[in-house]
Amino acid sequence: MRWRWNQLVTGVKYGMRKTAPFHRRRFVLQSVTGSLLIPSLTSLAVGGESVGTSRESVDQPRRFVAIGNLLGFQQKHFFPESTGKEYEDTPLLTALKSQREKFTVYRGLDHGLRGGHFAVHTFLSGVLHHESKNRHDGNVTLDQYLADSIGGETRFPSLTVGSEGGIHGGCQLSWTKSGVRVPPITGPAELFDKLFVSESPAERARKVRETKLQASILDSVTAEAADLSQRINSEDRNKLDEYFSSIRDVEKKLQTRRAWTDQPKPDAPFEKPANTNTVDDLPMLYELMALALQTDSTRVATLEIGGSFLPQNLGINKSYHSMSHHGNDEEVIANLLTLESYQIEQFSKFICRLSEMKSEEGSVLDSTAVLFGSGMGNGSSHTNTDLPIILAGGGYESGEFKKVESKGVGKTPLSNLFVDIARRSGVDTDAFGTSTGAYS
Repeated sequence: MRWRWNQLVTGVKYGMRKTAPFHRRRFVLQSVTGSLLIPSLTSLAVGGESVGTSRESVDQPRRFVAIGNLLGFQQKHFFPESTGKEYEDTPLLTALKSQREKFTVYRGLDHGLRGGHFAVHTFLSGVLHHESKNRHDGNVTLDQYLADSIGGETRFPSLTVGSEGGIHGGCQLSWTKSGVRVPPITGPAELFDKLFVSESPAERARKVRETKLQASILDSVTAEAADLSQRINSEDRNKLDEYFSSIRDVEKKLQTRRAWTDQPKPDAPFEKPANTNTVDDLPMLYELMALALQTDSTRVATLEIGGSFLPQNLGINKSYHSMSHHGNDEEVIANLLTLESYQIEQFSKFICRLSEMKSEEGSVLDSTAVLFGSGMGNGSSHTNTDLPIILAGGGYESGEFKKVESKGVGKTPLSNLFVDIARRSGVDTDAFGTSTGAYS
């Protein structure tokens, strides 16, 4: 990555300790997390214009995986009628029958939002991106929230896997608390390289130089911001505190990068796979994610099954999106069930794989909460309520179907379940997103 000083510090020469007045001045740090932009501070305005968690001790590593589908599942064929352990198998849940005691199915959970396709990105946050600006944690998703607490001990604090093709610009499953979309690893070949292929000595040396440069820039920006904090009012100081929080996030990521630069990656268990298509690649993506957890390369991962999941690769000559607007056409619904069953079958195999991976403390699944579902409830009407939710492993192996009140004062937000996941992951928190408490 090339660095241009005029892109980093506007109007300030590097190395100068004494700064000019902050008239319409912003600092931008292009870093491992994107841009750090000093907020607009009204107390330094000229002529009325603006210028310029604790972690509990746990016995073994806790992990979190989320799999999100872009267009949901057929609700009538997904949810059972009977609650409890004796719930009946449905056409879609039949694919999970062999793993039944390893997960819990939930109905009635959602974020109470509208927006169709434009609200699916809230699946792991509960917050619409365009409404997140004034929230302390923005629209941070559960994976990134947990990565801040449990991801720092691994080479990759989190892994985001998905496609950049399809509806509305590709993968939007993961978001940072500063409102930045986390770009995905788009295929098994790239994920394999990330996990198992070490950089050349020249590449490692380049990364060391780049990290030192970024740290030096960060130090300069921090000093300038600290100087600025002495000259602003309390309202602007709150804004600047949020900015310092972003700086600390960058510092942690730079520290992680430094710590792992010279550490060897695990040996590859097989030859590098080739990218084919999202349908045929799905089993390999799951396998590589399982290996990432087993080798402790990461403890947080997400996978979005998006618009590039083509029915043609399952012998269905129709568009996934157009089929989702099925209008109760039986033939179209049958094709959707074929497509959705395949996705759930691969998820079932992933659960089984994690349960077979043993450690001194038990299986990888025992210490991994695996969330499967969608930010889309009814794909035909494109509603974002009554979301399909399955939670496996990590203490959620109840073998039950739980149904909660989905409307009125007794409604349970999906974010309440996220609070419980965070707590079981060792994060001491009472709230996440739009939660009203904790639920499991």
